[in-house]
Amino acid sequence: MVIKIYDDKTSLGRAAAEQAAVSLRKAIQEGGRARIIAATGASQFEFLDALTAMPGIEWPRVEMFHLDEYVGLPASHPASFRKYLLERLIQRTGIRKYHFLEGDGDVPKAVRMVAAELVAAPIDVAFVGIGENGHLAFNDPPADFQTEEPYLIVDLDEACRRQQVGESWFAELSQVPKRAISMSVGQILKSKEIIAVVPEARKAQAVKSCFEGEISPLAPASILRTHAHATVFLDKESAALLSPEKRKAFA
Repeated sequence: MVIKIYDDKTSLGRAAAEQAAVSLRKAIQEGGRARIIAATGASQFEFLDALTAMPGIEWPRVEMFHLDEYVGLPASHPASFRKYLLERLIQRTGIRKYHFLEGDGDVPKAVRMVAAELVAAPIDVAFVGIGENGHLAFNDPPADFQTEEPYLIVDLDEACRRQQVGESWFAELSQVPKRAISMSVGQILKSKEIIAVVPEARKAQAVKSCFEGEISPLAPASILRTHAHATVFLDKESAALLSPEKRKAFA
């Protein structure tokens, strides 16, 4: 794993997008297509803005999966991750092949169908974020590091649900679903490359816990330290609680 630190979330997003674009172009050139996993949330805005503007990516050759979706939320809801990805990635680029987690229908069937497509071939690059509680996708602490299932139906803890209110996706906690579909930690780690985009001061404690503490299910994103081709993009605010030695080493 490599950590890179930038002055602000705009320069962070641009740098992460540049690395992602190189990886997508290479996968398409070598294999005729690129299979990606896309994250959502407010932390990904600058990254996706920059990525969708990158030149030279043959987006019709990109196949997209997403990390997670709320159970019981329609795709028309402002907080739906399907809506987010349609508006911020698919419609901007012309991606033709994408696999949505239908959290408002027959959830077990939806999970089985997308999982079968997901495991059919390797993922070239996964774009992820890290939650304020250290979660990776919707794998809240303590995360299951052992399961071989590609997707899980999980209960969301209160810290995770409060983050969604804090990001203004919901007006109050009672509106946030209590369950979600999440890609498993083990499945994320099977990606050839992982790009983690983690800006803002509200992520600083999670960053410190995950990258200076023990690798533990209690800090789910700490598992990224075991991946040979993971890059974590931070800004000065999200890196603020790292030890001076760490910041100096990665800045």
